[in-house]
Amino acid sequence: MTRELIIAGFGGQGVVSSGIILAHAGMLEDQHVTFFPSYGAEMRGGTANCSVVISSEPVASPIVAEPDILIIMNEPSLIRFEPQLKPQGLLLYNKTLIKSEPKRTDITIIPVPANAIAEELGQGRIANMVMLGVMAKKTTLLKLDTLKKAQRVRYKKASEEQLNLNDQALERGYNFL
Repeated sequence: MTRELIIAGFGGQGVVSSGIILAHAGMLEDQHVTFFPSYGAEMRGGTANCSVVISSEPVASPIVAEPDILIIMNEPSLIRFEPQLKPQGLLLYNKTLIKSEPKRTDITIIPVPANAIAEELGQGRIANMVMLGVMAKKTTLLKLDTLKKAQRVRYKKASEEQLNLNDQALERGYNFL
């Protein structure tokens, strides 16, 4: 089975790091993966998105034109990527920062107060970890424990306190549903 994802938001929201974590987690679970980042003109505060493909078969291309899953962190990304989602696809969006409602009726939509949950844990910048936890629970694409291992590889220079906080954010997202 092949799943194609796009994660999108502003630079600084952990969009690209989320893609790297998903790709690494896929490898840890013996899947074939690709990861393809895209940045706006600026880094922090500019637009950022990435495509991730996770498959039981070799992946021919890292390009994702019609994703199965969207993880959307900001309003401009919702407007841009919602039309590309496959019918019956999954849209997870950060309800804390996105005030408009998705327009499609042929997809599964899960609003997640990701920043609010992250702030409850003490750090707004871990909203991306909350979203990954929700995605793991809803799709069973990757195991929660594998995401925890993968985030520790991605953030290998982070303090143990920060890594534990990331784990808590993954768990809160996972238990959100």
